Amino acid sequence: MDRDIPGTTAAPPESAGAPPEPRTSRDDPPAPGASRWAVPVLGFATFAVGTDEFVLAGVLPELGRDLEVPVTTAGQVVTAFALTCAVLAPVLATVTARRARRGVLLFAIAVYLVGNAATALAPTFATVLAAQMTAAVGAGLFVPTAAVTAAALVPPDRRGRAIAVVTTGFTAATALGAPIGTAVGGSLGWRATMWFVAVLAALGLFGVRALVPARVAAPAPEGLRQRLAPLKDRRVLAMVATTLIGFTAVYIPYTYIAVVFEPATGGSGDRLAVLMFTLGVIGTLGNLGAGWLADRFGGRGVVAVALLWTAVSLALFPLATGAYLPALVMIVVYGVGAFAITTPQQHRLITLDPPSAPVLIALNAAVLYLAISLSGVVGAVGIGWVGAGSLPLIAAGLAAAALIVSELGHRMSRQAAAPRPGTAGDGGPAPTVGDGV
Repeated sequence: MDRDIPGTTAAPPESAGAPPEPRTSRDDPPAPGASRWAVPVLGFATFAVGTDEFVLAGVLPELGRDLEVPVTTAGQVVTAFALTCAVLAPVLATVTARRARRGVLLFAIAVYLVGNAATALAPTFATVLAAQMTAAVGAGLFVPTAAVTAAALVPPDRRGRAIAVVTTGFTAATALGAPIGTAVGGSLGWRATMWFVAVLAALGLFGVRALVPARVAAPAPEGLRQRLAPLKDRRVLAMVATTLIGFTAVYIPYTYIAVVFEPATGGSGDRLAVLMFTLGVIGTLGNLGAGWLADRFGGRGVVAVALLWTAVSLALFPLATGAYLPALVMIVVYGVGAFAITTPQQHRLITLDPPSAPVLIALNAAVLYLAISLSGVVGAVGIGWVGAGSLPLIAAGLAAAALIVSELGHRMSRQAAAPRPGTAGDGGPAPTVGDGV
């Protein structure tokens, strides 16, 4: 892969030989040659990558029967995929931070494509597990790289919306990719579902190759120690903790939506599919709106409102699971806030430390995958503890805890940005770097 020089612009002819000036987070122009379709195609490719994570849950029974393993064993494919992404995303982002963004994206989606094709051909459960872990390597690298690349392709005042387009692809995987893939599996078998995912990946690969500029300057620190230094920042830890706790809360009712809403659906798969599709569509719209609001008002406020909205709606869940129409209304209300957290969280991290954006976004993506894994564990314990009907109350408590952690992180950011007495900035306005964080 070709190398670019992250965080720099090409020197003009009259200054040839002089070191390039660092680009600032607020003055970066969009990448030269950036197509207006570059960001949307990154969103589509993220949709392709996200579909694998969510579609697997829908075909586990078929996979288990075909490979002669219990469904509980088959479910470990989902856990292995998510944990592989969680562990490797920040490591791979660090290793590839100085590589050309398009090259990294193409490599990542190619690995993901190979992993899913190998899954479709796998003769045993062990090879399925290995193939899905391979696909997860590509997914763990692609998603955060796509978000950082999208932010670099547009002017600073449109970065929130660009990130939202990419992360909306991930959300749309729950609305469209998973239901379609599950339907394909129900008609043609789980291997057909894996080929469906592979075809999506191939389309994403060709789109990225054709529409994303060959050279996109995404800033990153020079050395390994400098790249990992942001992880020592308490503000960063508070933000990723917000992601971990908040999305564990969000995915608990999604993971166990069938049992939570069983009184309302009567066990009908069709009724459940409508609830899932509605949640995915509303979540997609909520995520897009959150990107626009993050550009306008800053990420912190949007995250706070979304978490508060999510906590309240989850607390009201038990009142709406007994009949289908109230359940449908509650899904709409819940979906507005639940998936509006992703984009402003990434917006906050990029604003907090622009030069470290690749590592920070990768870390946030890793924690998001970890939250998906934890939601299954916490939800299973919760069902045994309080029952499926009261499970959303546990999620509501976690959402409230995420809001507290988010506000603590904001307070740390304000304290770090405040001018010290006796400095040149004393008496003047506080620095703008990190505003809205």
